Amino acid sequence: MSITVTVLNDYQGCCAFLDAAHELDGSDIRLDIEHRHLAPAALPARLAESDAVILIRERTRLTRELLEQLPKLKLVVQTGRLSSAIDLDACRELGIEIRDGNGSPVAPAELSWLLILAGSRRLGGYLARQAEGEWQRTTPRLEEESLGYTLHGRTLGIWGLGKIGSLVAGYAKAFGMRVVAHGRESSAGRAFELGVEFEPNRRAFLSRCDVVSLHLKLTAETRGLVTAADLAAMRADALLVNTSRAELIRPGALLDALDAGRPGAAAVDVFENEPAGAVAYQAHSRVLATPHIGFVEKDTYELYFSTAFRQVREFFEARRP
Repeated sequence: MSITVTVLNDYQGCCAFLDAAHELDGSDIRLDIEHRHLAPAALPARLAESDAVILIRERTRLTRELLEQLPKLKLVVQTGRLSSAIDLDACRELGIEIRDGNGSPVAPAELSWLLILAGSRRLGGYLARQAEGEWQRTTPRLEEESLGYTLHGRTLGIWGLGKIGSLVAGYAKAFGMRVVAHGRESSAGRAFELGVEFEPNRRAFLSRCDVVSLHLKLTAETRGLVTAADLAAMRADALLVNTSRAELIRPGALLDALDAGRPGAAAVDVFENEPAGAVAYQAHSRVLATPHIGFVEKDTYELYFSTAFRQVREFFEARRP
């Protein structure tokens, strides 16, 4: 009897065609792939025959209510590191094993730099207006127009100088930017190692930067860390970039701040309640919004799924009599 392993939210239909899929060659594992983003109410029926579930990052939440309706489920594999998307206590109580993997900082760091470049030059606005037949315009209303700017000689603020933030700091130096870091003691230590200035005062940090890029892990302490008052401390021509987690910013605070004029623009890859939560940002004239693609590229997927498929195979092989 075959083992059914379901991959959820494979939006691009790519995971079965990765080289990583060969990890399952010769096994009795049946790969079951769901391409759509299903509503929570549809998940119990969709996963009723699944022996294992592979999550692509945090695209689906496995709540206690859902897990209690899946008596066949024996294993959950999270691509990348474990997150709050899984109710770990419920899994332990229900006897469901959990596995996670590793990621690479390269893809999100490169996407962050892409957004810094595109956001500073107002690329999203230019492309949107060009698609509507307008030339060299970024907004429908002339009184809201603003020119972009080059990065050379300007200041990049990195809030959270971990693995990703450190790579972004290197890119910034290559483009002739000054780099200032802010965050915990670990960021201060990394700043010293990298020869980067560290600004401990949050408002001073925010007020002096042309671009601020968030690179914080989402924890109970960092959830909602960035407040309306913090955003108001940014300059009217500044750019805020967020490729980390939408929940780092208080709900609604960023759109309100943009409407108030500080910061002047934002480039974001992450949203609350994805994908529906992205709509308000995509419609805003001062926002460049990408559909959470910081990790969505071939090398990262190969890393994620080679680990995930191997973990699935090893788990079920170990359970055979």
